[in-house]
Amino acid sequence: MLNFEIQNYKSRREMVYEEIKKKILTGRILPGTRLMEIELADTLGVSRTPIREAIRKLEKEGLVTIEPRKGAYASQVSTEDMVAILEVRQNMEGLAAYFAASRISSGELENLKDAFERYNQAVKENNTKDMIKYDTAFHRTIVEASHNKILVQIIDQLQELVLRFRYIYYDDLKRAEKIPKEHGNIVDAIIKGNGEAARTAADAHIDQMRELVIKENVSAISPQKTHLGLRTPFE
Repeated sequence: MLNFEIQNYKSRREMVYEEIKKKILTGRILPGTRLMEIELADTLGVSRTPIREAIRKLEKEGLVTIEPRKGAYASQVSTEDMVAILEVRQNMEGLAAYFAASRISSGELENLKDAFERYNQAVKENNTKDMIKYDTAFHRTIVEASHNKILVQIIDQLQELVLRFRYIYYDDLKRAEKIPKEHGNIVDAIIKGNGEAARTAADAHIDQMRELVIKENVSAISPQKTHLGLRTPFE
């Protein structure tokens, strides 16, 4: 149930929308899950009206699919969708790494190293939740270290799609085996201040992910459409 004590800052409708959106992005509501208004209303402790409004808003954002006479479902994420996300990331994050090599501050560099080390530890421990957390932190630090606010804004617009991608990609821990080395190549290039090498390493990292997604035909198609899937393997 939602905590409405902070309603002075956000309306109930906003909170309901953000909560359902978060559950979809993080896999707590699985792709293909039917969104039952009554069950969601009971779970979140609200009436059906804000639930219905949230579903309609999420449909416009592509996170929900409404099928006439059947209901609303959390949208599927196809292999083609994932490849498209990676193609955009490859160009944008390669450029960010290029700028970061010459613009990163000492504090940002320490944050980057910390995220790198914590991610590697998460891989060793097969800790999916921390892998997603520190993979996100690693790439976010590089983007911010580019010190190009337009580039940061553009990449920010991708973050929700990228977050959903990460939860899908990491459903198989074997996909993370080569990432520590790939991250390491990016870090080494940035430490040396070699922008071209940083961009090449970042491009290669995303390209490896893209090839794997295509090879394994990775997608988020659930085996069947179910009712509320509010439990997540990442909790």
